[in-house]
Amino acid sequence: MEFLVQTQNLSKSYPRADGGTVDAVKNVNLEIYKGEIFSLLGPNGAGKTTMIAMISGLIPPTTGDAIIGGYSITKQPLKAKQLIGYIPQEIALYPELNARQNLRFFGQLYGLRGKELDQRVDEVLELIDLTDRQKDRVENFSGGMKRRVNIGAGLLHKPQLIYMDEPTVGIDPQSRRRILDTVKLLRDEQGATILYTTHLMEEAQELSDRVGIMDHGEIIALGTQDELTQRVGEDDRLEFQIGAQAVSDALMARLQHEVATVTRVLYTPPEAVNGSDQSTPAHLTIFAGRGRTALPGLIHGLSEAGVEIQAVEVREPDLEAVFLALTGRALRD
Repeated sequence: MEFLVQTQNLSKSYPRADGGTVDAVKNVNLEIYKGEIFSLLGPNGAGKTTMIAMISGLIPPTTGDAIIGGYSITKQPLKAKQLIGYIPQEIALYPELNARQNLRFFGQLYGLRGKELDQRVDEVLELIDLTDRQKDRVENFSGGMKRRVNIGAGLLHKPQLIYMDEPTVGIDPQSRRRILDTVKLLRDEQGATILYTTHLMEEAQELSDRVGIMDHGEIIALGTQDELTQRVGEDDRLEFQIGAQAVSDALMARLQHEVATVTRVLYTPPEAVNGSDQSTPAHLTIFAGRGRTALPGLIHGLSEAGVEIQAVEVREPDLEAVFLALTGRALRD
């Protein structure tokens, strides 16, 4: 398969007040195939936003380069950027204009004029399913409809690479479903390559041809979902919602020792679940072979230690299990 995006030792460092440097991205070498949906996942501070900003030409790399469709983002930035459609998380529209006027405005920024512009606006309106509302002012749209116009604005120039930054944040389930279907349609019917970021693991699992997991400025895992889930083996994941009391390292080690199939125990305190609110439950994530068989022993061990168990769920190996196993954090952290 042919690559559309290649990064070559892409790095970004920032100076610190003490004279040192912070390495936000460290020598990343990454390839994204033409016509695939590639999801880049990482906890907050992992470096993914910085890396995407360099690929998009928004900030210069400290070292290395990104090649988009054969064009260097550092040496041929205009040609490379012409191939990119950027769909930001924030709504970037003019609320006093209607949907069609907004799309015409952004189309003109891309150099479209006359019949070509009108034809392309018609195509995009049909794609985002807003033809019947095209003359309504955007300020009167629901959040989901605004997001669909936002997506349409990034598609007018028929970009080869479409970067979507959490496009379903804060919208209703029906609008979210439409957007996810549109993403797949762009790949399947128009051959677009999509770089997708999300905090919702179920979206990544549904959409992605391949996934990259980033942490501490590096790509720590890359592959299809099947390839990545093989990295955590056959372990089930047992999710315990527990009281706000702390769980000691000694207790976690004892659980792992006494229940033979347990391979890893992760504790998330209340403040990590919901900021500074100490009244919220904590979470305990336990990886174990044959999770349902291990469950009685784990419940006994936790209860004996005085841990209040409020809820428990047994989940089979999935992309979220990979993420937890590799980073020690949930995607929302």
